[in-house]
Amino acid sequence: MAAKGKLPVVIVGGLHSDARKEVVEQLLRRVPGSVAVHHDLSTAAEGTVRRTVRDTLGESASGDAPLVNDCACCALREDLVPELERLAGSGLTRLAVVELWDSVEPRAMAEVVVAHGGDVLDLTAVMTAVDPALLLPYLGCGDDLAEAGLAAAATDQRTVADTWARQLEYAPVLAVVDSEEADEQDEALLAQLHPTARRIRAASGELAEAAFAGFDIEAAAARQHPACALLPQDADDKGVGTLVWHRNRPFHPERLYAALEDLTCAAARSRGRFWLADRPDTLMAWDAAGGALCVESAGPWLASLPDAAWEMVPPVRRAAAALDWHPEHGDCCQHLVFTSPGLDRGGLEELLESCLLTDAEYAAGRDAWKRLPSAFDSLLEA
Repeated sequence: MAAKGKLPVVIVGGLHSDARKEVVEQLLRRVPGSVAVHHDLSTAAEGTVRRTVRDTLGESASGDAPLVNDCACCALREDLVPELERLAGSGLTRLAVVELWDSVEPRAMAEVVVAHGGDVLDLTAVMTAVDPALLLPYLGCGDDLAEAGLAAAATDQRTVADTWARQLEYAPVLAVVDSEEADEQDEALLAQLHPTARRIRAASGELAEAAFAGFDIEAAAARQHPACALLPQDADDKGVGTLVWHRNRPFHPERLYAALEDLTCAAARSRGRFWLADRPDTLMAWDAAGGALCVESAGPWLASLPDAAWEMVPPVRRAAAALDWHPEHGDCCQHLVFTSPGLDRGGLEELLESCLLTDAEYAAGRDAWKRLPSAFDSLLEA
């Protein structure tokens, strides 16, 4: 429910452009007085971003926003809130529908609206539009956005797969369009990738209701933070499997590094947090899609912090650590999740187990672990 006196705003994103447009059109038809705002970043090569405003009768206004620092997304951020404030000031708009351009990630725009909307705007929903038949092809596409003509800036190094994964997993609402090409396996994959999302058929009356349901910006950000993400649960349905692999022993850095390619290609999507023996106090983030893996340091494990520092840690982070807590190691653990059609659970578990410290290596203790070869230096410094 929108806050009194504020203009409700719903963000609709997603790389499935036809599905996204269908969701926006459904909202415009189902919510009287709604207006859609769209920034076309495909004109960035000409030095501008094209803004259009439309309702059920068609386009009502348009204009150009200049690039900011050669970045189309930066131009969008600078132009979006003033345009929404203009709509709010008119007093004629019941709902502002922000239709994001293909590769724009909803998190960035959601945080802009919340941070700068002040007493005028109320972000009431974030949705990602999904064509189930395109779910796996996009998740498996390792092409750079630049190669696909979808880069938002000259320095944009994202891929189609990792962008799509973040778009999908950030939104608490997935608006699913009907597709003759989709089957039960596509629906099962969608359910397992983001099991906590509310999945709504785009053509249903629930869509308009969801647009006003409310949005928690902090909870959405936590869903994507490796230290506190509520990861999918173990599942097996319609030939799609999700393996949750949880262990309380660190990885041997060299053996894990040698297995990275096989582990990355073992599933359409994998993510989570992991524990390296040579960096025992550092929580490592794992994020893989489209055959590409991103490994990053995500700060310290809570177990490595002094007690006094815990008061500065967000409650959601402490709650996530409590779920993984071990009497000896605290929250230091392996918590990785692999989701894919045709998942080879046995082979994947065997490969992961082979990367852990052996009994003898484990018994040697932390000082010995820290002296192991730092095989991940090149990845972390890239």
